[in-house]
Amino acid sequence: MVYKVIGLMSGSSLDGLDIVFAELGENRNTWNFTIQAATCYAYNDELKQKLAAAKNLNAHDYFLLHAEYGKYLAECVNKFIDENNLHHQVQLIASHGHTVFHQPKQGVTTQLGCGATLAALTGINVVCDLRIIDVALGGQGAPIVPMGEKLLFPGFDFYLNIGGIANLSFQYQNEIIAFDVCPANRILNMLAQTEQKEFDENGKMAAGGTVNISLLDKLNALDFYKRQAPKSLSNDFGTEVVYPLIKLFNSNTHDALATYTEHIAYQIQQSVQNLIADKAALQKTFKLLITGGGAFNNFLVEKIKENLAVGNVEIIVADNDIVKYKEALIMALIGILRWREENTVLASVTGASRNSIGGAVWIGQEA
Repeated sequence: MVYKVIGLMSGSSLDGLDIVFAELGENRNTWNFTIQAATCYAYNDELKQKLAAAKNLNAHDYFLLHAEYGKYLAECVNKFIDENNLHHQVQLIASHGHTVFHQPKQGVTTQLGCGATLAALTGINVVCDLRIIDVALGGQGAPIVPMGEKLLFPGFDFYLNIGGIANLSFQYQNEIIAFDVCPANRILNMLAQTEQKEFDENGKMAAGGTVNISLLDKLNALDFYKRQAPKSLSNDFGTEVVYPLIKLFNSNTHDALATYTEHIAYQIQQSVQNLIADKAALQKTFKLLITGGGAFNNFLVEKIKENLAVGNVEIIVADNDIVKYKEALIMALIGILRWREENTVLASVTGASRNSIGGAVWIGQEA
């Protein structure tokens, strides 16, 4: 069976909306995919500010933005279809939405982007709200990409995605463990923006800085890093805990970037080594695949390699399209799984009481 699906992903780094149109096929429980078209529509300053400030809105204004962002998603999809001549080809849209509140202990996770609006304005069936059933079942609601990694990218032991938040998945034999590691690009971008740059290209500013050991120690001592998986992060941890802590030290931008880059690499190292500590006797080389925008940060990738050099870990940076669009591609797959009424979220990853079939369905096609 072959499915032709658009996947939408808006990450916490606020760089824009990733869109993928992919053909995904399944034969005897083996999946394959081809990305037919993909792009990222950058957010303008006004929308970026609205999304960043959404957590401070009252209920009325929040839902106005929810509808507005749903309309924006539809406009982007229709534009994407026009630009790539995909009329009458798209069977389904799977939309992650833009996460605002993520408080699984309180049973809450919310993603902006009204699915009904998206379905109505595109005329295409939509799957959205992919996380909430897992949270209702006592899970973290994150990460949800391990199911897609398992089905679409076999052959690796670790999957590291460096987006606004860095998350790690470990898949060994029948064991799957995944969790958020630390804030990543969201903090690096915020620091770069103090120098009027959208981001630190290739980590050049960080490479020119000096690590502040006192700050690094404070960052590594934060309580989140003492917790065991399953665990997940909200954007607030980065913007309201980590970033203010960095600013307290009054480091120049280059030093702050160097220090935070070292922090990310160290936390990834600790996470990987903790997962393979009891498997050292296997004499096995573990393969780690890096995706997400952070894979283009050469300095960060080199720091990760340095930190993992002492272990039996082979690091592979994915091809450019997978680096940029893996999460949108996996959203497309999750949408298909939901449509097929198959599990989309693994309880072993999130800590929920059971696996679940996540996603609300809105029918955009006429009967």
